[in-house]
Amino acid sequence: MGACESDNKNIMETVLFDLGGRPVTAIELLAGGLAVTVLLLLIMFTLQMRASRQRAVEADEEARRASEMERHLADMMRVQSEMTGRMQTMSEIFGNRTSDLAKLLTDRIDASSHRVNQSMTESREKTEETLTKLAERLAVIDRAQTNITQLSSEIVSLQSILANKQQRGAFGQGRMEAIIADGLPSGSYSFQASLSNSSRPDALIHMPNAAPPLVVDAKFPLEAWQRLNEADGPEALRAAMASFRKDCGVHIRAISEKYLLVGETQDTAFMFVPSESIFADLHERFEDVVQNAARARVVIVSPSLLMLSIQVIQALLRDVRMREQAHVIQKEVVALLGDVNRLNERVNKLQNHFRQANDDIGDILISTGKLTRRGERIEAMDFEERPKLEGE
Repeated sequence: MGACESDNKNIMETVLFDLGGRPVTAIELLAGGLAVTVLLLLIMFTLQMRASRQRAVEADEEARRASEMERHLADMMRVQSEMTGRMQTMSEIFGNRTSDLAKLLTDRIDASSHRVNQSMTESREKTEETLTKLAERLAVIDRAQTNITQLSSEIVSLQSILANKQQRGAFGQGRMEAIIADGLPSGSYSFQASLSNSSRPDALIHMPNAAPPLVVDAKFPLEAWQRLNEADGPEALRAAMASFRKDCGVHIRAISEKYLLVGETQDTAFMFVPSESIFADLHERFEDVVQNAARARVVIVSPSLLMLSIQVIQALLRDVRMREQAHVIQKEVVALLGDVNRLNERVNKLQNHFRQANDDIGDILISTGKLTRRGERIEAMDFEERPKLEGE
């Protein structure tokens, strides 16, 4: 037993190998192997524990993930149910809105159709009215065309009249006579009257207050004017203007010599021009002719100026007639003043009567007031028997 233990001890202390210059015995190697084994066991246990914890963590993570998945699935189911409810609500809303929109569109289409029909009716009525007015205007245009045709024929006849010297003189004479006859009363003018020198002016206008009459001549040299308008060149125009100035001077001088008679006619005579355009052109291009006429005391008048002069003379005649009737007016005014005085007296008498009646009415009101007060006092009296007091 002792030998065996000694052998074992020797075996354990036997050097097996050197490690870095240090001898390694069997017991040290066994102790090292045991330590390594323990260490390996510890490492394996540690690894197993770590693997267990890892698996536990992974199981917890998987459980957590499964729980989260379940929660997500539940949320998704809830959201899906909410979405389904919302979709149903939206479907109902869209259905209602669609029906409302269809009704609104139908109403608007009906209203638009009604307005369109009404507008078409109004447009048709307006078109018919416009066509009626157009037809009326066309009828007026047709009548105007007829009148224009008649006027053109009259213008042609007027041209034929103006082409003839005698007819042209009669035309100016007729227009002048029409203006005078329309503006003055009969008896205040005379046509083709003879003067003391045997001359016969076209018209004499009798002035008021026994003043000499006014001479009006209507023999304007229209032939020279017509040649002036028909001139087709500068030379012809100058010749026509010279001829027109000469004829106007001769005619003005004839009026001044034959019709301006001292004490028998006015010291001014009128030379009548039967056209406003001729009168305007005369003052524009022939100022010297107008000045020569003014120096010869001959006034060139157009139809409008003659009409204005006639109106002035008519006002003078009216003023003269009013002055002639002044004594009659004065007599009537005196009579009117007498009537006014009598009316004033009668009004004063009527005022006195009213004043007297007012005083009488005041007296009557005083009497009625007294009667009323007496009646009130009588009504306020106490006719019941009073009890007698002691000492009475």
